[in-house]
Amino acid sequence: MKLTKFKELKFKSYKPGKYEIPSLKEKRKIIKLSANESALGASPKVKAILRNNISTSKYPDYTSKLLRKQISTKFKCDSNKVICGSGSDEIIQMLCQLFLAKGDHVIVPEFSFLMYRIYASISGAKVLFSKEKNYKISVDNIIKKVNKKTKIVFLANPNNPTGTYLYKNELISLRKRLRKDILLVIDDAYYEYMKDQNYASGLKIFKNSKNVFILRTFSKIYGLAALRIGWGYGDKKIIDALNFIKPPFNVNEIAQLCAIEALKDNKFINKSIKHNLYWSKKIKKNLEQFDIYSNKISANFLLLSFNHCKLSAVAFEKKLEKRGIILREMNSYGIDNHLRLTIGNNSENQLFLSELKKIFKNV
Repeated sequence: MKLTKFKELKFKSYKPGKYEIPSLKEKRKIIKLSANESALGASPKVKAILRNNISTSKYPDYTSKLLRKQISTKFKCDSNKVICGSGSDEIIQMLCQLFLAKGDHVIVPEFSFLMYRIYASISGAKVLFSKEKNYKISVDNIIKKVNKKTKIVFLANPNNPTGTYLYKNELISLRKRLRKDILLVIDDAYYEYMKDQNYASGLKIFKNSKNVFILRTFSKIYGLAALRIGWGYGDKKIIDALNFIKPPFNVNEIAQLCAIEALKDNKFINKSIKHNLYWSKKIKKNLEQFDIYSNKISANFLLLSFNHCKLSAVAFEKKLEKRGIILREMNSYGIDNHLRLTIGNNSENQLFLSELKKIFKNV
């Protein structure tokens, strides 16, 4: 029997960071600094929810009403313009399903979160890559890629995997220079970590815009990556259309309850921000002693350049893995001789710095 034909997939699939080291002979705890996960885990308020007896026999609220209400309270926005998803990547997928058809064009920065290009490609759109300048998104180069077929521009700010970011005035300039019928999607996944006064989140700038859509996640600073939950904010007409096409029970009950509690715990979030800033500075300073340079501190990760180092990125990665430490390779993003390092917890960071010194002791 002949198999029913399915569409030809011409793009590279998403390749997540390593989570195990098969070649590691000795049994030791793996330190995973490859996925930009929360250094401190989840809030104690979240852990209290997980300890309670929660019914699993009933479907969750398909509108995520209580969570959307908590989001609107915390961020002073309209709950009717919020949609929740199974991770923000599900919302990216739905946006592409809603807006894109074969022949449409989508613009993404050349070094950006891979799911933008993947979901756009699945929808039949052609993905155009705008050149970056020193690993920073270029507004000018995005505008150069715009043509009559352009439907969506995707970007993350700060950007993953580069850690660079656009200032508030640059984002405003980009929106003004784009045609009004082009949807600008701004991914605020790492905005909580930002301390630069020239920076502002997409939500803060474009809360009342009809042609900007904002993505947020609970996977990073809130420490809910395993629960798969994120949200989006946009014009009511877009939200209504997304609700029309979304799966009916896409966000599970436990994820909704945990996200509500996570939003309430400002003390824990501030602790996470301080932890990230302290260790980012310390790790960056230590790396520079061995001619490993990175982006200006922004999110909870550093993009490490080995262009001036005695060791290549591949050689350093292999030496770390022999010691049970995993960083994120960058070849899948098209960035040669670089690694991405997630800021871990105290013990993970101390171990990384200790092994760093041991590696270069004999180089």
